[in-house]
Amino acid sequence: MDWNIKKVIDRISYFRTKKNLSARKLSMTIGKSEPYIHSLENGGFDLSLKVLLDIFEVLEISPTEFFSENPEQYKKDLKLIEYFSKLSEKQKDAILNLYN
Repeated sequence: MDWNIKKVIDRISYFRTKKNLSARKLSMTIGKSEPYIHSLENGGFDLSLKVLLDIFEVLEISPTEFFSENPEQYKKDLKLIEYFSKLSEKQKDAILNLYN
């Protein structure tokens, strides 16, 4: 996926909405003025790395989740990785052989 500032802003809006967090509340939580997030989402402010990391913290997401190709699928993929990491090598090989 090609990333540009528009996609980053859209992704912030996506996760903010998913978390049911108002732009006002997010702004205040990261120590910005009340209209900051609205203005950011409308292209009115530049986004610094510090602000982006603060947003990740408030939204309780990792940079990996934020920039994942499919954020809807991300947590499911993590659960699968956790599950498969607990399998024995023999079990992993058996599963992989199903796809070969």
